[in-house]
Amino acid sequence: MTGRLHASNRVAIAGYAQSPVTRHSTQTLGALTVETARQAIGDAGLSVSQVDGFVTSTLFPTAGAHAAEDGVSLVSANWLAEHLGTNPQYAAGFQGFGQIPGAVSMAVNAVASGAADYVLLHRALHNPQGRYHGNPIQKAGGSQQWTVPQGYFGPLAMIALAYNEYLQRYGATREAMAAVVAEARKNGARIPWSYWHGKPLSPDEYLGAPMINDPICRYDCDIPVDGVAVFVFTSAERATDLPHPPVYVSGYATGAPVRRRLPLHWPLDDIMEVGAETARRLWERSGVGPREVDLPQVYDGFSPFVYFWMECLGLCPVGEAHRVVAEGGIDSDRPGALPVLSGGGALGNGRMHGVPQMLECYLQLSRRAGDRQRPDMSVGLACHSSPHFGGAVVYSAEAF
Repeated sequence: MTGRLHASNRVAIAGYAQSPVTRHSTQTLGALTVETARQAIGDAGLSVSQVDGFVTSTLFPTAGAHAAEDGVSLVSANWLAEHLGTNPQYAAGFQGFGQIPGAVSMAVNAVASGAADYVLLHRALHNPQGRYHGNPIQKAGGSQQWTVPQGYFGPLAMIALAYNEYLQRYGATREAMAAVVAEARKNGARIPWSYWHGKPLSPDEYLGAPMINDPICRYDCDIPVDGVAVFVFTSAERATDLPHPPVYVSGYATGAPVRRRLPLHWPLDDIMEVGAETARRLWERSGVGPREVDLPQVYDGFSPFVYFWMECLGLCPVGEAHRVVAEGGIDSDRPGALPVLSGGGALGNGRMHGVPQMLECYLQLSRRAGDRQRPDMSVGLACHSSPHFGGAVVYSAEAF
């Protein structure tokens, strides 16, 4: 295979920990992160003193007026290192497009360059008290003055615009989307740490839910939660001496729009155009293509993203994802189907912001998924955010 990154398959995930995903934790976010980090370090067969690198992305994904306070509503890499009692050689936070892929790239490059031997990557999500997107602003300035007074504000308006375009252009129906959400919830209901553990959702329940921003209903949105996930990265060589089968990072890519738009004005064509370029970069850099991916995990913070990612990645033709879904093509219990939500995603776990996709790749490729283990998993793909404001990572069970 050609076109691999310099660091491709030279760095691996060697261990992990995932906290329970709850609506509101009884612990502060900082305390929960420290606890989960210690569990991940132990899972990798390491001691805290051996960890010399820390990476995260601290974006607090709310359009509300909540304060961003380190250790409370977010947890930075430096905060975690300090509260674990370490003096790291490397600590950094990613602030660009594609929070999880960006943080993965920093962890990989830190290990590959020799800046650190064992790097903790964590993602800590907080659900503040009160309305998650509640905002007390009385006036809007800058570019928002052209959208906010007309009610075009926040992520729901953004995704409703693009989803309406998709429905009208390709003749999709809400019945097909009901199958997407039911699939995510079915799989999330099987996962012990999921907020939706033991709580599947039927298509009829989805179709009966209240509309929030037509055609987006309540169940098209992931639920805000408190939760933390931590992954341990190290070199491929060192990983082979640790307790669990390593999962290698084969490549990653991110993308961003080049056209100037008003805030949250995401036309469908913009999403798909940049998403296709992000996918092209991903296949080129990882040396694999869509047909070689056994475990595609697409991002579903809002349900229409499932369609957009499937089509941008080339898992199905453009405009056909809704038909694939309607025909049972993503039913993870069906032989030959695309298991794009086998880990439950955000809709099936809670707003863990790309963690469920990454975690499912790690668990399945390292053969640590327990009763949910899928046979013959070799290459996984984890997406984050919208195709045009996010990115994706390819993982491999083999250091080919």
